[in-house]
Amino acid sequence: MSVLSAAALAALQGLTEFLPVSSSGHLVLAGWLMDLPREGIMFEVVVHVGTLIAVLGVYGRDLVGLLAGALRGERRPLRTVGLLALASVPAAAVGLLLGDLVEESFASPLRASLMLIITGTVLFAAGKARRGGAELPGIASALLVGAAQALSLLPGLSRSGLTISGGLFTGLRQDSAARFSFLLAIPAIAGAGLLKLMSGEATSIPAASLVVGLVVSALVGYLALRALLRFLQQGRFQSFCYYCWVVGALGVVGTFLKGIP
Repeated sequence: MSVLSAAALAALQGLTEFLPVSSSGHLVLAGWLMDLPREGIMFEVVVHVGTLIAVLGVYGRDLVGLLAGALRGERRPLRTVGLLALASVPAAAVGLLLGDLVEESFASPLRASLMLIITGTVLFAAGKARRGGAELPGIASALLVGAAQALSLLPGLSRSGLTISGGLFTGLRQDSAARFSFLLAIPAIAGAGLLKLMSGEATSIPAASLVVGLVVSALVGYLALRALLRFLQQGRFQSFCYYCWVVGALGVVGTFLKGIP
């Protein structure tokens, strides 16, 4: 993988990790269009670390305050940490028990395209949902958001799109749904990177490409997350559905024209 290819894929990862358009789906389609083989896990680990740096750059102070409050035994931080732990269980279980099946789904650009269309439909429905005023989910709501995160392990299903939508469906305010989603992303992104690293696969990617991938994914991810929060404040979260529908439809047409299942 050249430095230029690494920068392009890292920018794509950083941009789409937090915008509700599925980073995994875009990487599957981009890899197919650019005819790039999957060259081991190290590049994926590096861009995961980059996006983790991005989310910590936005929510790091919030996370530190939350953990400090929980250690002091304060009720609200303890409840928030407990809900985040509960919501993390579904994705962790799927990743550990069904990791091979999830990995196989990355070989199908058609499947990723169809999942993008589903993501767009969920975003459209969330935009029509009645606005709630809750700041924290209940236990059932946290499990629903966690289940949405588990589903988003499939390429084309957006993690941020599904989890924020799940929060909106269960009555959370938009800013609260985003906060819970991205705090939940911290262990999810870290865990995904750790699982890939523990797989022990070798990589032939040059060190320079890995460094570029880390820096670009962190910078672009930070900017994308800030942009998404502005979209939420402006009530424009739903507008990403049209992008998902168009890219998904183009992907479906393209795969059939190329004869790829």
